[in-house]
Amino acid sequence: MDSENRLFGDQAMALVNEARRSNASGTLSKYNDPLVRSVCREMRTLDIDLSRITADYEVEGSKPPEEVLAAASFYHVALRRNKRCVLAYQNHRLEKLKELYWGAAGSLAHLLGDQDIRSRLSPHEIDFLRSYNEIVQDFRADFEDVLDVVGDVTNPPKELNVIVRVVKDCGTIQTELGPIDFQRGQRFMVRRSDIEQLITQGFLEIVGK
Repeated sequence: MDSENRLFGDQAMALVNEARRSNASGTLSKYNDPLVRSVCREMRTLDIDLSRITADYEVEGSKPPEEVLAAASFYHVALRRNKRCVLAYQNHRLEKLKELYWGAAGSLAHLLGDQDIRSRLSPHEIDFLRSYNEIVQDFRADFEDVLDVVGDVTNPPKELNVIVRVVKDCGTIQTELGPIDFQRGQRFMVRRSDIEQLITQGFLEIVGK
């Protein structure tokens, strides 16, 4: 749409539609920084226009005419609508980031190590993930002797030990049985709690019990 024909709110609605498409496809699209900035510029323009038309009526007791009240209402509603759209877009992305974080078993290094995912994030979203990870890890430390709060609770394990196949090299991991060098293609019987995160992250797969 040409900028000359664009209406107030069109760009903000484009952000909402982008969030809807992302939600429908179950993916996280690249952060649309140009569009977010454009909506924020539009909000500043609306705010300037609102201040301009109401400036002569800021004296206590002065009553603006009907046409000024109508115009002020228009700018005020347009501002609030744009703000809600931007916040809805940002909130959708933050919820998706938290979903990806838990899907990676709380491994921030694994999540941000995926260049495809990292390339879709804004610097502020990376900062959010780091802060969120600090909160989770602090909480996790309080229960580490009882429960791994980042473990998969959808399908609770029925056996303590499992046989796993190494899908991707993940180096030497310290387990209850001692250090194990997990190299692709090898199989090991290990205590599930020792390698739960590696299963969730796709490094290992269970092939037997």
